[in-house]
Amino acid sequence: MESSSTSAIVEALTRAIVEHRLQPGTKLAEQKLADHFGVSRTLVRQALFQLAQNRLITLEPARGAFVATPSAEEARQVFAVRRMLESEMTRAFARQVTPAKIKALRAHVAAEKAAVGSQDASSRTELLGDFHVRMAELMGNEVLAQMLGDLISRCALITLMYQSASAAEHSHEEHAAIVAALAARDEVRAVALMQSHLEHVEASLAFDRKRPASDLAAVLAS
Repeated sequence: MESSSTSAIVEALTRAIVEHRLQPGTKLAEQKLADHFGVSRTLVRQALFQLAQNRLITLEPARGAFVATPSAEEARQVFAVRRMLESEMTRAFARQVTPAKIKALRAHVAAEKAAVGSQDASSRTELLGDFHVRMAELMGNEVLAQMLGDLISRCALITLMYQSASAAEHSHEEHAAIVAALAARDEVRAVALMQSHLEHVEASLAFDRKRPASDLAAVLAS
């Protein structure tokens, strides 16, 4: 029961961060979280420790827990790792592509398009990140899917801190182009498109952008 409660807190806070509802630097007060989730502060501490292990929050002695504020250098390193991992993932996917896998990716891209068209920022953010995890899942590689999930959660913080509102508007089209190359079994083009996609996202980051702020109580109530 305790493990389940801890997991629920971790999942709820991770989703709030990934969906850009919890801003970098937001203080995560233990008592507020305990009251909101109806659990003890001990369970909240366990959840915060797990989030700190995932680099989504920082635990500061005598100050408490805060949503992480990744530096520009950390952002560059995260994208460097993603390019290495996802280039090889795309290459491997192209070599084992099947009609069923392409159908699943096209369904995901269609969901992205619907979210973009409806101006649903929450769903759009989640779906655009999940595209990359979905590729790993369709390959049957749960370790890779988990690693990418962790990296993309960190990227959600990075884009929230450093990306302009309009900079990610082409991600959906780039995903669609990657799927088209995979469907054509064009390994070289698919890898090149994935690399350029990640480079475009990184290039859109403005490292002098002012950090946004948010209120924990308002986020949890939404």
